[in-house]
Amino acid sequence: MTPRQAAVLGSPIAHSLSPVLHNAAYAALGLDDWTYTAIECDEAGLPGLLASCGPRWAGLSLTMPLKRAVLPLLDRTEPLAVEAGGANTVVFEGGERHGYNTDVPGMVAALAEAGVVAPSRATIVGAGATACAALAALRETGLMSAVVLVRDRARVGDLLAAASRLGMVVDLRPFDSGVGAGDLLVSTVPAGAADFHAERAWLTRPGPSAVLDVVYHPWPTRLAQAATRSGAAVVSGFDLLLHQAARQVELMTGVKPAPLPHMRAAGQAELTRRAPLPTP
Repeated sequence: MTPRQAAVLGSPIAHSLSPVLHNAAYAALGLDDWTYTAIECDEAGLPGLLASCGPRWAGLSLTMPLKRAVLPLLDRTEPLAVEAGGANTVVFEGGERHGYNTDVPGMVAALAEAGVVAPSRATIVGAGATACAALAALRETGLMSAVVLVRDRARVGDLLAAASRLGMVVDLRPFDSGVGAGDLLVSTVPAGAADFHAERAWLTRPGPSAVLDVVYHPWPTRLAQAATRSGAAVVSGFDLLLHQAARQVELMTGVKPAPLPHMRAAGQAELTRRAPLPTP
């Protein structure tokens, strides 16, 4: 059997947990001739790297800042990726580049695993590519509107365009606005950026009933800690990464279902290894 390759691209990329998850899946599936690595790549380098992928390449995972940049470089793009405005997965098939968005089904699956299947309301923190995927995921749960907390209204064009394609209504509010009681709160911002909401969301009244924080290291975030103390359901960035990576494995290998327990165990072991030692 011909050895196959896959990789995750982004900048920076050294921190990525994807190689651990994908290689664990290959081992569990008996795909001993498959390898998955991390490759540093920015937007300028993406066209050349895609062109260099020969017959051995099965696919690519894409992270910041490539999810939008890859769209014009694809031969075929699934409707969900078009609507969300970003593809995080490229599968090489029949000499073509096929684009998919596995962030959306990964988010839906991670929420469902925590018992969050039909939220009545939702608030999204942030307005980048992951926030666009969050909008698409909310639509999959039946919601057709969401509050979005943003720092700069001048930089929400991509989010509003995605909302229009998805048929979603977006209520833009300042970043430091309060979060509604009973909401699903989805934080799509980097570690530490949502600490403000950890301090306020449950301070004087009931806060969100569920929280999805896309950060997976360091974990738990202050937002996740506050949510746990309040009794809210908590979904981590690792949960999201695990489920979206499982879908990528299925797309790239053609084998279903992906070996989720093996991937989860390998990822958790790696996060434990990366955890800082306790202070004496």
